[in-house]
Amino acid sequence: MTPIMLELLFRSLWETILMTGASGLISLAAGLPLGLALIATARGGIAENLWVNSVLGAVINGFRSVPFIILLVALIPLTRFLVGTSLGTWAAIVPLAIAATPYYARIAEVSLREVDRGLIEAVRAMGGNRWTIIREVLVPEALPGIVSGFTVTLVTLIGASAMAGAIGAGGLGDLAIRYGYQRFETAVMVAVVIVLIILVCGIQWLGDRLVARLDHRA
Repeated sequence: MTPIMLELLFRSLWETILMTGASGLISLAAGLPLGLALIATARGGIAENLWVNSVLGAVINGFRSVPFIILLVALIPLTRFLVGTSLGTWAAIVPLAIAATPYYARIAEVSLREVDRGLIEAVRAMGGNRWTIIREVLVPEALPGIVSGFTVTLVTLIGASAMAGAIGAGGLGDLAIRYGYQRFETAVMVAVVIVLIILVCGIQWLGDRLVARLDHRA
């Protein structure tokens, strides 16, 4: 590969990391509260409200059922309104975050559902309110699963960010399409695949190490 292509590869890698990191943090900040809301309003939850739970679940399932490439195109007006353009790295963060949030909410819900109800009842018996239960029981006890789910979400976002390159979002996907596919530069395509594999393995390794440490402390 030429020095110019290497420069493009590193720039595309940074764009992919930026898209994945920013949208991942947004999905964590929005998805975890949604997961908590699903658990809290479920039957027997600390704030049982089946109507709210049904509506919230339907909205989350609705977004999850839309293929990402369709969601990417459908959200172009919203993306233009929020960032002023539908092209580039920052524009891709909007659909990536919206797609990842309901996905992570369901993963967080599964982890939170596994918390021992005996602990929740014990805190209730000692006079703990809903926020105390969330802060002292639900989140700490489910933390390894929450972190593991977030790792899976980040890996999924890397694949989605590559797909976003199909409509000019930048990143490794855009580089692979413009040079590896359209210009038949096999070396570029191979390099992008290798970098993506290393990136995914690195994130998964870091996530697994963190989960193992949290499990050990528990």
